[in-house]
Amino acid sequence: MDRYRLTLTIGARTIARGWWADLPTAERKYTRWIGERGGVDGARITLTDEEDGGRILQSWPDETP
Repeated sequence: MDRYRLTLTIGARTIARGWWADLPTAERKYTRWIGERGGVDGARITLTDEEDGGRILQSWPDETP
């Protein structure tokens, strides 16, 4: 099983998912997805560590106040 999961959602709907075994690859894909899909209204992209209880490592757009 691959450890790192990317998820693209628009609103409450999951549009795409991808899994990778190593973090550097998953991070490159995360950045790529932002460039390719980030312009869609309501898009949200998350990078999650599935072996760490589903902890979100990165999220776009950043929701930090």
